[in-house]
This record gives sequence, C-alpha cells and structure tokens, in this order.
Amino acid sequence: MTGPTTPRGRLVLSLALTVAVGLFLAFVPLHRDWFDLNVYYDAVGHWLRDGRIYDFTIPGADGADYGFTYPPFAALCMLPMALFDWPAAITLSMVLNVAASATLLTWLIGPIVRRHGWNKWFAFVVAACLFALLEPVRDTFSFGQVNLLLLVLVFFDAWLLSTGRGRFAGCGIGLAAAIKLTPAIFIGYLLITRRWRAAATATATAATATLLALAVAPGASRVYWTEALWDTDRIGVLSYVSNQSWEGVLARLVDPVPPSGVVWGLGVLAVLAVWAYRVRRAAAAGDERAGFALTGVAACLISPITWVHHLVWLIPALAVLVDSGLRPDAPPARRRLLLRVCAVVYVLLCSSVVWLWRFDSTGVDGFLGSNAYVWICLGLLIALPLRGARSANMLGQEPYPARIP
Repeated sequence: MTGPTTPRGRLVLSLALTVAVGLFLAFVPLHRDWFDLNVYYDAVGHWLRDGRIYDFTIPGADGADYGFTYPPFAALCMLPMALFDWPAAITLSMVLNVAASATLLTWLIGPIVRRHGWNKWFAFVVAACLFALLEPVRDTFSFGQVNLLLLVLVFFDAWLLSTGRGRFAGCGIGLAAAIKLTPAIFIGYLLITRRWRAAATATATAATATLLALAVAPGASRVYWTEALWDTDRIGVLSYVSNQSWEGVLARLVDPVPPSGVVWGLGVLAVLAVWAYRVRRAAAAGDERAGFALTGVAACLISPITWVHHLVWLIPALAVLVDSGLRPDAPPARRRLLLRVCAVVYVLLCSSVVWLWRFDSTGVDGFLGSNAYVWICLGLLIALPLRGARSANMLGQEPYPARIP
C-alpha cells in the first residue's frame, strides 16, 4: 500500500479521509429514513398487540405496500425491539451494523494487511472509509437492514472452516437461513464441497430454529409457510430498478406484463450450473474465500428480489479481487488488470448509477444501465480469480503460492 510513511502523515490522511467520507454520507446520498427498520419495529409491535404479523403493511416509495417478509424465527429475534422506543431502536440498529462491519473488515482485509506488512490501523481506516461509500452498505445502514449481520453469521462459518475448526461450522449458516431464506444457498455450497458435517449442522440448526418459531408462534408460522412466503406482491414491485436480480432484469424487459416463470427458472438453473462448476474448482484449489464469495454472488442473482442493499454479499468478492491484484508472484499485467477491474466495479457500486433509469428503463441504454449491478454479478460469477494452490485460505495468514497459473 503506497501512502504516508510517517505516523503523522498517516494520522493526517486518516483524519482527512474520515471527515470527507463523513461529510459525503451526511449530505450527498439519499437517506432511506430507516424504512425497513420501521417495518420491523411496527410489525413486531402489531404482532404483540393483535397476534398477527404478516397482515401489517406500510406504503413504500415505489407505490407498493411493504410488510414483514422474513420467516417467523426472524420475528422472534426482533422481539427485543419492543423493549425500546424508536430512537433507541435506531441506535441499536446502527451499533449492530457498525459491529458487523468492523468484524467483516477484520476478517476480509486482516490477512491481506498482514501478508503485505502494512500499518494495521491505517489500512483499517482506509478500508473502512472505502467500505462506507459502497451503496449497498450505505443503504443497509440507512434502511436499518440486517444484511451485514447475516453476512457475519455466514462468514463465521467460513472462519471456522479456514482455521481448522470445521467441526463446529454450520451454525452460523443455519441461523442465517432461518432468519432469511436466501443464505440457505450456503448449505448447497457445503454439500458441493463435501463438508457433510457442516452441511448437516447448518440444516439441523435451520430446522431447529424454524421448529422453535413454530412452537412459540404457530399461527404466524402457518400464515408464513402457507401464504406470505408465496405472495411476491408483499415483497415489492419486481420491475423496480432497485431489484438487481435475474428476475428484475426480466421484469423490466416485459413490464407491465409479469415475467415468464419458465424463462426465470431456466436462467436460475444456468446460474446454479456455473456456480456449482466454479465452487468445485475453488474447492479443488483449496480456495475457501473464493468459494464463499462466489456463493454470495450467486445468491444475489437467483433470488427473485435482490434490492441494492442486498448486494453487500458482493463485498467478499471485492476482497478476493483486491487480494488477487496485489499478489507479488503474479505477472504485472495480470495484477494491473485485476486492480483496474476491481476499481471499476467498486466505483460502479458506489455510484448509484442504476437510479438514472428509475423512471424509464427502456432502450439499449436502459437495458444496460438499469441492470448494471446484475452485469457485475454475472462477471464476478464467471471470472472471479481463484488461487491455484491448496494452501489458499480465506481468513488465515498463509503465504502466496509460487505462481498463479
């Protein structure tokens, strides 16, 4: 990492970056007014008062009515919010997201910093500022979303697997899948990579959490699994530009006609086939970090709705790109290419570019621009670099292999 070489220089640059990012976050982006947190907070209060949670809705900016869309176990996890007033609930959400962000940055950039011998606190400050500028991160904070917390649960299992503690792995993925269905794809990753024990633990954890919710809230569980889960209208408008999934692409192409379920299903099968091939290759190379990163990318593509704030699942893939582009044993041309690609992807994910086509996504420019984050996901799924040695370790401190093939 090039930068100031003196403690004073690093301190001055760190303060300048922090102030600049703070001012940007305070005045430039659109704040989401903790809309999703408000849904959680009011829905839980409605549940405690009236015994029903899935019939509660509030209107959104896109004209749709939004209600509680997560499984009943998620509602149980959010029940403690009823003990707080609204300002305290916002504070709790911010504290949890800050803690989750710090944990993720420690896991994802810590090994890179140690391998290159960079100053730890300076590297962390720079990484934290870059992290905070990402649109999915900004939206997760300002919506009051839970994406970063789920990412921590999943990558806790990645940490266990990569540090020789795999016998305890699976609980984080299982809890994340019980809170929100999308992380269940990581159970598929464990199966593909033959982590039978971890896959069984994750499945058992998800099932236990779901059965616990059934025992505590049988009515809510019945409504969710028989009605609310299948009602896509309560999740949002599929063609809304924030939906950066494969189904979002189809919905914008044929809006106002509903997209074809057959075409969507074929696309999902194609994505899963590419994902399975690539994670098998990652497993053969012992590249745990890329395997988990690819799974997060695939989750964004196959989910019927992937709002922009859900794209925090791309952050591990960005870390893989950075690490691959900084490897001193790689050919210089390859390093430059990977770092340039990473810079372009990062800038696009900070730019909110898809919102330029919020009101009109027709034409070639609309097709390309309104789905910009989908194209990023596809590119990462197909071309995310893998490390070519079995010593590759996502969260550890291993040396680089002799050469990138």
